[in-house]
Amino acid sequence: MSVQSQVSSESSVACFAVRAVADPGVLSRVVELFAKRGLVPTSVHARLTGATEDASLLIDVQIDGLDLDTAERIADALRQIVAVERVLTARKRLARAA
Repeated sequence: MSVQSQVSSESSVACFAVRAVADPGVLSRVVELFAKRGLVPTSVHARLTGATEDASLLIDVQIDGLDLDTAERIADALRQIVAVERVLTARKRLARAA
């Protein structure tokens, strides 16, 4: 059975959009919050934006099957990281496989 055929209409992906000061350790601290919970993100994308003196690091993390309470606790923990300026969360539903 393929992974696609196991996806139900109730499956969803938790998405975290993090904006942080361009600090060398912030990316590892963000990913560590998932690792400490035994979670492996399905996607992690980071990019540096802005001029050198006011650069920001934009980090997008997506993870399948995360319940709402856990997602909210992780978002709150992300907001506690000193270099993090903003955390936005969203959920996207996965379409049912044909």
